[in-house]
Amino acid sequence: MFFFSMLAVSVFYVPCLFSYSVGVGNNSSSNSTLGQGITPNVSLNTQALQPSAPPMIQVTAATPCIEKKQARVLYDYDAADNSELSLLADELVTVYKSPGLDPDWLMAERGQQKGKVPTTYLEVLE
Repeated sequence: MFFFSMLAVSVFYVPCLFSYSVGVGNNSSSNSTLGQGITPNVSLNTQALQPSAPPMIQVTAATPCIEKKQARVLYDYDAADNSELSLLADELVTVYKSPGLDPDWLMAERGQQKGKVPTTYLEVLE
């Protein structure tokens, strides 16, 4: 009569934590056995997931096309505050529209000085 001996080995999987090898016999090569024939096979992912940075996006605002024109001052004008420019009759200044500025006012430049001026004091030259 022939006797056949079969050794059954199964692997159990507990999600993300442990897997165990179960068999017959004593595994003396391992220091950590859970019981005869059961040896833990621990595999943990120790790398922490790092969030990736979003891609750099460079946004450039469109600069409005500012049309500058020459204007002749019709009357003397005394500036009421630091945002305005004082004017003398018959002088030439460079003027342009500025976003958010009341339509009855223009920005004026004279050399390094600039400020808003009322349009009624100007004759804009074409």
